[in-house]
Amino acid sequence: MKKPILFGVSILSGLLLWVGWPVSELNWLLFIAWLPLLWVVDQLSSRSSVFGYSFLTMLVWNSGTTWWMWNSTDIGSIAAILFNSMLMCFPWWAYAGFRKLGRNTGYLSLIACWMCFEFIHLNWELSWPWLTLGNGFAMHTNWVQWYEYTGVAGGSLWILIVNIILYTSFRNRQQGLNWLKPLVMAIIGIALPMSLSYLIKPTVTKKSEANLVVVQPNIDPYGKFNNQSASEQINTLLQLSANAIDSATQLVIWPETAMSVSEWQDAIQQNPYYQPIFAFLQQHPKLTILSGIESYKNYGRDKATPTARAADNGTYYDAFNAAVQLHAGEPMQFYNKSKLVPGVESLPSFLRFMAPLFEQFGGTTGGYGKSDSSRVFHSPGSVYATAPIICYESVYGAYVGSYVKRGANILTIMTNDGWWGNTAGHRQHLQYARLRAIETRRWVARSANTGISAIIDPAGNILATESWNKAAAIRYPVPVTDGLSVYVRFGDYLYLLATVLTVLLILFHSYKKYRRPSKPVS
Repeated sequence: MKKPILFGVSILSGLLLWVGWPVSELNWLLFIAWLPLLWVVDQLSSRSSVFGYSFLTMLVWNSGTTWWMWNSTDIGSIAAILFNSMLMCFPWWAYAGFRKLGRNTGYLSLIACWMCFEFIHLNWELSWPWLTLGNGFAMHTNWVQWYEYTGVAGGSLWILIVNIILYTSFRNRQQGLNWLKPLVMAIIGIALPMSLSYLIKPTVTKKSEANLVVVQPNIDPYGKFNNQSASEQINTLLQLSANAIDSATQLVIWPETAMSVSEWQDAIQQNPYYQPIFAFLQQHPKLTILSGIESYKNYGRDKATPTARAADNGTYYDAFNAAVQLHAGEPMQFYNKSKLVPGVESLPSFLRFMAPLFEQFGGTTGGYGKSDSSRVFHSPGSVYATAPIICYESVYGAYVGSYVKRGANILTIMTNDGWWGNTAGHRQHLQYARLRAIETRRWVARSANTGISAIIDPAGNILATESWNKAAAIRYPVPVTDGLSVYVRFGDYLYLLATVLTVLLILFHSYKKYRRPSKPVS
């Protein structure tokens, strides 16, 4: 086969994945997006060639869907796109080897290896699960209400199976075999999960006497920071909050780093810039404020964590991208962001030697400190037990589920998507929050600095929202829900099963490859 044809068909797969990805509503294209690449792999005998052509597919997909990272870091975004594209090739490289054991074994290996890759990409130090296949249905939540049982892993499995069955139909037709049977199976494979989704979709009718307020201050994250702008930011947040609350308001949610004057966590109440906040809470003693905050914690002479930095006086401290809950007369509650953005908020331990390079790309050499696990905030007299989810953390389904396991009856997402500008980035991030609502069957209250703030019900419907680049506040009578979904209880069990299957396939392949025929008995 001529290389230009293979080149073009590989790119076609990438284009289909890009055009079918949120915020496009053409998500049905994901059911056929892998067909061109499957055909290309069938034309190749070399695993290195499979890796090369699959890289073209992944590069087009990654570039088309996450190019907006350029707005916050140029060279860093190029490095991230190239690296992620390369990682995505390994399941296809493995498939090229396993298919020698039989076509069905090859297909099974592709499913297992891809899902194993997604699982690893959720949990290692360079985690970037933005393009997890199951996220692709975020614009069509009516199709995937069963995510409450499987999480997005179920969506990844669905896409892979349907693509393989459709490719089998195409291949059979080319070879004069029965192609209608696999085509019918693919149609049924699409229709059944969709039908089930509509059947199990919950009807949300419960009302709440209490309400909460989500604030969207619309503050430019690239604006020059100084003491005056910090005071103006606090005043904007307080004014928007005061205009929105009423006697039934129990919770006000501010976005990530809304409290942007960095301070020691045990000295925040003495910080002069934050005095208007505490005065506001004294005027409204039944009100709780949940906010993102930049803060520090001092460990004295003890280097208590791997991320602790040395101060000039010989003591150690951590810097945190954190959440804080404030209530008049009550101790402050802190949660330090746990899922940090690789290269920007954290540097993997095995790449510490590249710290100066990462700093030039817009990252951090020291890295932020972090909490070891999720935490739930409670407030006296409030019906809301909140999950303080900070920005990037909302992409992690099982981690968000851990808040619910700890007693959260509402998901509160604080983010600052303004770094990406008015691109698909912030809109994708919003859509992914709808999947977290379905997985946990919890209401979502999302406060985004520049937008898009929203209220999302447990079925993934956006019920109230504010547009991008607008200062506003949303007041909504959000009810609380209890109970644990299957996904919250068992987490990413599908990924675990796929990982076990991958290991078994590797062992089987090694056995077949290195087995020697026994010598005949003389």
